[in-house]
Amino acid sequence: MSRRAFSYVLALFFLLAGMPAVAGAAVFNPQSFTLKNGMQVVVITNHRVPVVTHMVWYKIGAMDEPAGKSGLAHYLEHLMFKGTKSLKPGEFSAIVARNGGRENAFTSQDYTGYFQSVAVDRLPLMMKIEADRMTNLVLTDDIIEPERAVVIEERRSRVDRDPSSMLGEQIRAVMFQNHPYQIPIIGWQHEIEGLTRKDLIDFYKAWYAPNNAILVISGDITVDEVRPLAEKYYGPIPAKPLPERVKWAEPPLNADLRVVLEHARVRQPSWSRRFIAPSQMHGATEHADALQVLGEILSGGATSRLYRKLVVERKAAVSAGGWYSGRLRGPGTFGFYISPPPGGDLEEAGKAMNEEIDLLIEKGVTEEEVKKAVQRLQDSAIYARDSYRTPARVLGGALAIGQTVEDVESWPERIGMVTVDAVNRAIAHVFKDRKSVTSLLLPKPTT
Repeated sequence: MSRRAFSYVLALFFLLAGMPAVAGAAVFNPQSFTLKNGMQVVVITNHRVPVVTHMVWYKIGAMDEPAGKSGLAHYLEHLMFKGTKSLKPGEFSAIVARNGGRENAFTSQDYTGYFQSVAVDRLPLMMKIEADRMTNLVLTDDIIEPERAVVIEERRSRVDRDPSSMLGEQIRAVMFQNHPYQIPIIGWQHEIEGLTRKDLIDFYKAWYAPNNAILVISGDITVDEVRPLAEKYYGPIPAKPLPERVKWAEPPLNADLRVVLEHARVRQPSWSRRFIAPSQMHGATEHADALQVLGEILSGGATSRLYRKLVVERKAAVSAGGWYSGRLRGPGTFGFYISPPPGGDLEEAGKAMNEEIDLLIEKGVTEEEVKKAVQRLQDSAIYARDSYRTPARVLGGALAIGQTVEDVESWPERIGMVTVDAVNRAIAHVFKDRKSVTSLLLPKPTT
């Protein structure tokens, strides 16, 4: 599997947006400390199996790229698997494989992360080589150029040959008028082609530093065992002065927008509508937890409101639902989607969904719907806690966007306090009189 699989990042966003927990209890009970160089270390102990997940998150993503340099963060992520002053190109991955480990990496708009899952006795070695590439990466033209071709081919296969991804890229380009979320994580091809060795090195030297990183370790280990290892391998790396981040603001949409893509590869047409929404870190953040509950009401399984009404009762669709993406540094998104049954009319399906959105705005949700949605979120807690990998992903993703350990651990209490009035206020804030982007994905007519 590609280290850069965007499906992993998308799955991570949904995981964070729907993070499960039990009311009145903490989520993962992590322990945290900070090294003298500013690197935060978080340890989540789980003795079920003698395995650990070792993750380093950098608080730097695609939204931090200089203008005209799209794809820089993702391109550098590829190159982090090349050589250092002490490791030959490819040797990092070979070491992980020889020691029975699994590795991966990912770039998002908000952060970049690297991880290995290994037997607990291999953790010191993973720390050693990960700390090495934090500061000793070697980039030469004969390394950079072949990887540029890999990145461009990844863009072609994941975006240019996938109608759904092509449409999504165009939606973001018109939905965000000012915020860099409008630019694809993988970058525009003409800008990838123009990235220089200096661009890559400057970005690496500016942002890859312990005081801009979070180390998260989850598994069969304690904080007392991790602390000396972190101090030994990461502690000697000096902190750096970090560049000042741009404080992006997004103006409201002043018009309803429509994006249509016809493509020969489309077999199942689809309709979607998206609204800019508050996130956990941007805008009217007081609505974020209520929007998470709303997402569960609308799309939390086969008994959820939209599936039940549009697929089961009205038979207007083969699939229908909504989603909330809110664990972000920048603006969030609340969206709705529907696909008509075979032979059905997409415009009619969109009309049916619009009727449900109008009803949602007019009538809101009920106390019973809120109660059941909160309960469903709470009931799924055991799955997140039992995994040795999920806690590291959840904690790391939250901390990388600027949240705290306490923000994660207090989630059960906050979600349990969401009321029907809070959800209905969030509905009014996001949807009432707000402009949106509607998209249609259509088969290309045969001539």
